[in-house]
Amino acid sequence: MVDLYHIIGFIRDIRSQTHNAKTKRNTMHKSKSIKLLQIALCAITLTACQMGDGVMTKKHGEYIINTTTLSSNVMGYNGTTPLLIYIKDNRVQRIEALENNESPRYFEDVREEILVRWNGLSVNDALKAEVDAVSGCTFSSEAVIQNVRLGLMYYIQKQQQ
Repeated sequence: MVDLYHIIGFIRDIRSQTHNAKTKRNTMHKSKSIKLLQIALCAITLTACQMGDGVMTKKHGEYIINTTTLSSNVMGYNGTTPLLIYIKDNRVQRIEALENNESPRYFEDVREEILVRWNGLSVNDALKAEVDAVSGCTFSSEAVIQNVRLGLMYYIQKQQQ
């Protein structure tokens, strides 16, 4: 089961990555700090989730994680960026973006360059994967990356129960 110790470690890893980032702009640092806080709040929410909450369903041997409620505090450029994460045999099959308010022109780059990065990876490897944001779509990219991590953490927690 994912416990507070693992969540804190996950947040520290992200925080370390944030401090090691090449970009030193003050606004980006503040933005990343806010994103870290959002991850922490969402991760804590994960520990309180109950089965039958509508987040995870199983269809034809494939688990489908809907991050809409898991990531309600994770914001892209124009709002939330909920996803569907498809997992079969403990491997990420595909990730689909749900309806959002991001600019379609820019979000298409996120779909093409980021959503496919986890395909075929085991859930544990996908959770550890370092995925970079798409240039010009930083906020949307980071929100999607956070959504994927939250969805994968949720899946692991439910599998261990």
